[in-house]
Amino acid sequence: MPSRPTKELEIFPNPAPARDYHIHMEIPEFTCLCPKTGQPDFATLILDYIPDKKCIELKSLKLYIWSYRNEGAFHEAVTNRIVDDLTAILKPRYLRLTAKFFVRGGIFTNIIVEHRKSGWKPLPAVELSKFEGQSTTRG
Repeated sequence: MPSRPTKELEIFPNPAPARDYHIHMEIPEFTCLCPKTGQPDFATLILDYIPDKKCIELKSLKLYIWSYRNEGAFHEAVTNRIVDDLTAILKPRYLRLTAKFFVRGGIFTNIIVEHRKSGWKPLPAVELSKFEGQSTTRG
């Protein structure tokens, strides 16, 4: 049976809940509609989070993101809604969503929304190489 878009997110138990670790995802095919014109808006979503007790199941995330394809939403509103939905189900220690919208009217728009669990303090940062943008193939 073919998959269908849905707002239902699935989770699974964090396999290493005693450890802070960083999950990084790039979602290059986000689409919603401009609420003023009805034209499509395209974005790359960059999701970074430190799980607590739960992790997001990838197929459900894909179907959730797909569910916005025919919805009108301002960039700021849709980015905040996604963060609200993810934090409600995951209750992560930390979550950041960066939405990098493609040019519209000569303007690129980037929205960054963060969530921090109350009382959670990150360990001191260790400087490692940053994640580079992913191509559609791995070499």
